[in-house]
Amino acid sequence: MNLNVNNETDKLVSVVLGIANDLDDKPDIDNCIDPKTRESIINDNYPDEIDCIDEIERFANILLKYNIQVLRPKNIKNLNQIFSRDIAFVIENKLFIPEIIKERNFEKKGIDEIINDIEHKIYIPKEAKIEGGDIILYNDIIFIGYSKISSFNNYKVSRTNEKGLEFIRNSFPNKEIYGFELIKDDHDPYKNILHLDCTMQPIGNNQLILYENGFKNKNDVELINKIFGKNNIIKINNKELYNLNTNIFSIDNQTIVSNTSFKKLNTTLESLGYKVEKTKYDEISKFGGLFRCTTLPLERKA
Repeated sequence: MNLNVNNETDKLVSVVLGIANDLDDKPDIDNCIDPKTRESIINDNYPDEIDCIDEIERFANILLKYNIQVLRPKNIKNLNQIFSRDIAFVIENKLFIPEIIKERNFEKKGIDEIINDIEHKIYIPKEAKIEGGDIILYNDIIFIGYSKISSFNNYKVSRTNEKGLEFIRNSFPNKEIYGFELIKDDHDPYKNILHLDCTMQPIGNNQLILYENGFKNKNDVELINKIFGKNNIIKINNKELYNLNTNIFSIDNQTIVSNTSFKKLNTTLESLGYKVEKTKYDEISKFGGLFRCTTLPLERKA
């Protein structure tokens, strides 16, 4: 199996797409690991398994239409296996397998058969915490969302620590590595950035969707503006952050999969010349992730 991922927008060749079959029972509110799941329990609209399966399969059909190889995890009963992004990630030709939070770590078993024959596997040390949603690739740049120790120890939604940031920095000494501290809140989905891809996402060749207030340090936003250029940034507001507008997914640098409900964003993208494949992903979003969160790209070609 070929591995090659250097950015978020080169033509997708192969991807692992999560599954929603045999989800676990609704958790107790005190055991929720993200604020959107918690909110769905409070509002009595916890995601419906059949609807989640339907949404993911519609997404799969879009990918197949573009002749993408779509691999799926092996089904493990009573386990949420929707978000394949976090359990492993590819940088260049290497597959990184992290030790993630205990509530989710068993999800990695679902992709064992997929990754068994991959030669370049790197198991990240347990003390270096990373989830794939915090890793965004931009050619010679790697952006990493993380939390310093006080925030990491105090919030369930803090998933990548300073040791994880340093591990990636040491693994790629020839790349520019930028670590961004993210705003965290276990209870309020309007104030929480679960992963970096929930507040920024590159599209096309040099454009970006960005929620500026997701970063603890304003100088990080200034750096992002400098790298991409202010005229190349599509800014989103707090309601759009809540709806996960940055968590779209690029099939190539001109084709983007987006939620049908993202009316404003989709219109903007189409006005910029993108082809937008629209499909409903509202039930999936109640778990705190969207299209990018459900995908683990293995190979992209420039």
